[in-house]
Amino acid sequence: MNVRRERGRTGDRTLRSDDILRDADNFSLVLGGPLYQLMRRTHLSDDALHMMHRRVIVSVLLLWAPLFLLAAWQRQLLGNAAVPFLHDLEAQARFLLVVPLLILSELVVHQRLRPIARSFLDRNLIPPAMQGRYDEAINAAFRLRNSVWAEVLMLALVYGVGVLVLWRSFVALDAATWYASPSADGYRLTPAGVWFCYVSLPLFQFLLVRWYFRIFVWGRFLWHVSRIPLALVPTHPDRVGGLGFLSLTVFAFAPLAVAHGVLVAGPVANRIFFLGAKLTDFKGEIALVVVFLMVLVFGPLLVFTRQLVQAKRNGLHDYGDLAERYVRAFDAKWVRGGAPADEALVGSADIQSLADLANSVEVVQTMKPAPITRAAVLQLGAAILAPIVPLLLTMMPLEELLRKLAGLLF
Repeated sequence: MNVRRERGRTGDRTLRSDDILRDADNFSLVLGGPLYQLMRRTHLSDDALHMMHRRVIVSVLLLWAPLFLLAAWQRQLLGNAAVPFLHDLEAQARFLLVVPLLILSELVVHQRLRPIARSFLDRNLIPPAMQGRYDEAINAAFRLRNSVWAEVLMLALVYGVGVLVLWRSFVALDAATWYASPSADGYRLTPAGVWFCYVSLPLFQFLLVRWYFRIFVWGRFLWHVSRIPLALVPTHPDRVGGLGFLSLTVFAFAPLAVAHGVLVAGPVANRIFFLGAKLTDFKGEIALVVVFLMVLVFGPLLVFTRQLVQAKRNGLHDYGDLAERYVRAFDAKWVRGGAPADEALVGSADIQSLADLANSVEVVQTMKPAPITRAAVLQLGAAILAPIVPLLLTMMPLEELLRKLAGLLF
């Protein structure tokens, strides 16, 4: 029997294969990695990701409070710069809203995704003979989630690319701000800007990139599961062979989607208020973020398309044959005079069975190639765009906006 070691509240413990398969609490995208272990040792988290308020407070004290104090020392909280610190909506949104949302996302994803491993079993989607391969898929996800090298590479990435290239070239405002002033050699950092560029911003980017890594772990786990011949049922009412529960993952990633919406709204608001831009100037960037999040959340679910298409093809063949045999027997009995003389047509179960069979065939015919629903897509889109909607007030007064909305609804 396969065994593995997992670090828990009582230290290292050995988990049997049956434990991994039968205990949904063992599956988590976020309970692993050096940073998680550091938070546990410093009593900022427990094994269930409680004490979230402590992590939020520490993140604010580390990422935002030094910027506030240094900007106050420079007398750039409210003035002495084209963009003073407290007027910088991007910085306030990033460190006071996005970071807490990223921390909240850990708890939500942990609680909502961990039953997924159990759902594959509870719905009998994993054939008994394939449980060993399912065990390996979970073990592979755990190994990658706990990787030290992965987090080291992420830190190198945010310092080498995120700060030195992306932020300086595409994000920093071309104006005198509390963190830097344009010069002939690029940007001249203020004391607050030094902390911002070398502590606050890289750690923020690390938290964000770490989420992309976790979604990669999630997608890799689903890909491994999709390589297992699943026991899909073509006539399942969810029209995806029994995989409909996967569309509910949108609720797990909703806080992360809101965080990305805030992340977009902050710099857009800065450019509207300080550089004279218009919201419509950023429609391409906003659309790109929406598409990016859609691919990030729903893309991993597409790994089941091959099996779903095959299940539909097999279902159409099998239920087509069944329907052919049944309708011919029905026709011979009730239309060609084969029914006994004393058997009444009215109230016969044969007619109801014919209708039920027709409904079953229709379910097979309408099977979808992926466990993605229109409602899930709309919910994710709404979560992304919700923080950006208030910026519509920069284009028209609130009264006019409400009047147009009322005209659309009524």
